[in-house]
Amino acid sequence: MAEKYIMIHDILSEHRDRMINIKKYYPFFVLSETTFTQYKDGRYSNLDMGYITMATLRFLIHENSFQEREVTYEEYEDFLLELLHREFLINEGPAEEHELCGYIFDKIKNDGKAFTFNYFDPEEKKKKTARVKLIDSRIVHGIVLYHVTTDGIEFYLDTKEIKDESNISVQQVLLEKMIRSENFAGGIEVVKRINNEVSKLSLQKKEVLDLLSYDIMAGAKASEEYMATVAKWFREESKLFEKNRALIDKAFAKANEQGMNTESGENVVLSKIHKLDTELKKTIIRHGELIRETIELQNIADEMIGRAKLRKLRPVFDFRNALEGAMKRDRIDDLSFLIAPMLMPRLNKTFNAECIDRMLEGKTDNGDYGEKVEKKVLDPDFVYEDEIEDKRISKNYGVLYGELLEQLWKHGKTTLSELIAIYEIKFGKDIYNNGDLYSFFVHLAQKDSYDLSKMATKQDTFLEGIIMEQLSAQKKDRFGQVAFNITFDESKVLSFGPNEEYSITDMNFVMAS
Repeated sequence: MAEKYIMIHDILSEHRDRMINIKKYYPFFVLSETTFTQYKDGRYSNLDMGYITMATLRFLIHENSFQEREVTYEEYEDFLLELLHREFLINEGPAEEHELCGYIFDKIKNDGKAFTFNYFDPEEKKKKTARVKLIDSRIVHGIVLYHVTTDGIEFYLDTKEIKDESNISVQQVLLEKMIRSENFAGGIEVVKRINNEVSKLSLQKKEVLDLLSYDIMAGAKASEEYMATVAKWFREESKLFEKNRALIDKAFAKANEQGMNTESGENVVLSKIHKLDTELKKTIIRHGELIRETIELQNIADEMIGRAKLRKLRPVFDFRNALEGAMKRDRIDDLSFLIAPMLMPRLNKTFNAECIDRMLEGKTDNGDYGEKVEKKVLDPDFVYEDEIEDKRISKNYGVLYGELLEQLWKHGKTTLSELIAIYEIKFGKDIYNNGDLYSFFVHLAQKDSYDLSKMATKQDTFLEGIIMEQLSAQKKDRFGQVAFNITFDESKVLSFGPNEEYSITDMNFVMAS
């Protein structure tokens, strides 16, 4: 039963985040449903708005991110006309094509407005609206400039995302595109980002070593995952490194053969290519160092795991672990196997005859001379064990009662099964082994109604006194007027716990009107 309420809790709490994540995909599907059957009597019904949208985003990403510039509508129209001529064989007059491009662009940018995506928020129990734009604009010196939004970039990249792909491999692919487009300055920046990713791998190796030093089991698992990840990346990146080095060599050859219009222009391009080649060589060297560090990590991990295995085999009995194991199994009688041998009579004689001489030579008893009594001073800060227990019980009661108020404040009512499921989510399944949970319900059942405003002035029961001490001032201000009633269904008994070994009469909690 608890699993059911855990599932319901997950549905309620995760729904909003899932809708926010989905919203970046929403404009594409709205645009994909756009048909041209109603436009110009269906003359352009063969156009595919989904393809045009993706091509537009790629064009803007190239101009904004790679070329680091925003575009005017005229530049976009030139790109779109080229696409329409090439892919859809559109061949109309200039005025007709200009009008068609304007119609398409207005659809993609939604006439300058954000696409609205409506969804229901179950936690707040109301409809909400998410807004997203793929393209945005700004005016600079009287000219309207367009750029792709972060949602547009994220959507475009997500459509070609590969699971478990290395960030270094992604940067390598981007570097290849930079070299092919002869954007060598941008390629240098990409190589620097690759170096940063390699540095992150080195830091991750240090984290694995730290983990091995204090948790050998978790460290061994992290070491295996790290080795598998690095090995996979190296296999992918070795080919990409070779490919990019070959492209740089071709760029060198092309620059030397064709030359530039001016000697200075040739020197600038060759200088950029040389700098890019140097940075890539540094990256390859760093990868080599990372390989050596990875091998070193493997050797250190094997040595530490081996030492840990030897320590496990030491002939030492851990009495504390034996006690904890017996408590978990609820078999305290197992401890008799440990205690019984200690209580058996010792058969071999251990009394030394020389002790008789020492007894005869010892001093006489000083009992006849009285005993000096020292006056002991009590420690005012000493805390008795029952006081520690009282503090623990009071704290647990306050937490349990506060969570009950929280659920009533949100939903107006709750049941015993729902409340215990919430306790399991908050505190884990060990809550069933905590006796304070059941004693809390016993005290709570002493009354069939509770009013926090009345409890502030007078506490009728032991539980009410604890609650008013434990509730923080913030919670008292928030729940100060909360009153609720409790009804009991003695015909219905609920079972809880790992094996449903705990039973409680069903209870219903309802806010007082």
